[in-house]
Amino acid sequence: MIKRIFAAGLLGCLVLMAWAFVANGFFGLTVRIAMNRVADEPATYRVLKENVTAPGGYMVNPPLNEDGVFPPGEPVFGIRYGGVGHEAAGGGVWLHLALAFVTATLAASLLSAASERVLRGFWRKVAFVAGLGLLMALACDVPQHGIGGYPMTSALALAANRLLSWTAAGCAMAWRIGVPARGARA
Repeated sequence: MIKRIFAAGLLGCLVLMAWAFVANGFFGLTVRIAMNRVADEPATYRVLKENVTAPGGYMVNPPLNEDGVFPPGEPVFGIRYGGVGHEAAGGGVWLHLALAFVTATLAASLLSAASERVLRGFWRKVAFVAGLGLLMALACDVPQHGIGGYPMTSALALAANRLLSWTAAGCAMAWRIGVPARGARA
């Protein structure tokens, strides 16, 4: 059973990677959501470089009005700085691959421990893994909406992408986990 779990985790990981490649490489999902261009990028870069001097997450609020409160309707900007430049591009790919494999293997392990009723139906197994993807989307993507975050449409697009990717991974995992023998666990 351990071999099936690791094989299902590996297949799930490969599907997640392929999904990310298609969604981001061909359709530019991440670029459209997280990498928008600024109108005067050189000037904005200079200001940020002078004022954001340490890695971290920052919020830039509008100045307080004469009543000492933030004026309504004024934007709040969120800034993330990881402390690295373009020379580090791609440096975290191995970590992302390892995390995808570990996460997919954990999902396959949970799937293998599901009830016999779930394990006897291909689409039930897919729904089980898709449910895990939905939990991740609700916990990780939807909360990115708000002050200094993404617009709700972008957060929902990220959540939908995660749900669809885990549904596709669930198809591979469901196929590999297989159907248990009568009265036996998968």
